[in-house]
Amino acid sequence: MTERLLPPGHFGCDDVGVGDRIDTAQVLVSADLIDAFAALTGDRFAIHLSDQAAQDHGFPARVAHGLLVLSLVDGLKNQCPAQFRAIASLGWTWTFRAAVLAGDSIAASISVTEKRPTRRTDRGILQLTFTVSNQRGEVVQLGQNLLMVRR
Repeated sequence: MTERLLPPGHFGCDDVGVGDRIDTAQVLVSADLIDAFAALTGDRFAIHLSDQAAQDHGFPARVAHGLLVLSLVDGLKNQCPAQFRAIASLGWTWTFRAAVLAGDSIAASISVTEKRPTRRTDRGILQLTFTVSNQRGEVVQLGQNLLMVRR
């Protein structure tokens, strides 16, 4: 397996190999983003909305929703100069490793860890493995996404 950072462009299944990687930009996880996600989803669990509630649960400050962070990571992937020629996401397997606090910045490294053909000759499936880190280099989330892409 040779690791390669993908250059800018749009990549189909046949254009990438196991070990190819995309590194995203960073995004600030602000209190305003947390509030907007809570309003959008209805998830108003107190640790997301109040420093005091978060501290009462053992966190130093407000905690971002895990699914907000996952959503931001997917958005970061789709804003990268190097992109996959995606057709559809087929599923996610995801782990929340550490809290992302209001004011943290996150970025992801996305590696192709498996590729396979489909019954249709014009598409394939990539397994992408994500490592999400905060501004201190601490891994906060990990996971895989199965992505159907053009060939």
